[in-house]
Amino acid sequence: MPKDTNPGKPTTRRYSPEEKASAVRMVRTLRAELGTDHGTVKRVATQLGYGTESVRSWVRQADIDEGHVAGVSTSESARMKALEQENRELKRANEILKRAASFFGAELDRQHKK
Repeated sequence: MPKDTNPGKPTTRRYSPEEKASAVRMVRTLRAELGTDHGTVKRVATQLGYGTESVRSWVRQADIDEGHVAGVSTSESARMKALEQENRELKRANEILKRAASFFGAELDRQHKK
């Protein structure tokens, strides 16, 4: 058995979309069978060996994406990230163009004064 080099420190694990979707389905199925939300997320997370808060956030995001709960959907979030990246790139390009215009403007002034 490997020795834990970071006791007490949580690990970061990436879950596939299929693993997330399966956990969400299991939570919803258990909720329907039991007729309550109480303890379902923790029960599924423990059964799968996933973090409780991870499963809870996947269920919450699935509810948002499906329109059951208000919030920012996954697609809206991705679109906002892409627009923010494009905005940063455009600002950088604009700054480069301003510097180039200033440089060439000054160069033309020097040539014109000769």
